[in-house]
Amino acid sequence: MPGPLETRKDQVQEAVESGATHVGRIATIVTGAVRDVAREVGSWATDVFEMRDASNRARREHEAQSEEQAARAAARRDPEAE
Repeated sequence: MPGPLETRKDQVQEAVESGATHVGRIATIVTGAVRDVAREVGSWATDVFEMRDASNRARREHEAQSEEQAARAAARRDPEAE
């Protein structure tokens, strides 16, 4: 039969092993959460860039249409300007 010192050693060993196992699991959870957050932030940033690009394209198209309409109006007022 083990003595009190050996029993205490076994208890400490079990506690340390259990703690290490739980800390490892927690670290895995935290690592996964950080990865998932980074993925979502990256996806959101991509969406923002795509919205900016779409806005820039729409603005350029609007400006081109405005210039074309202005040129047509000017041509109607002064047919010799062409």
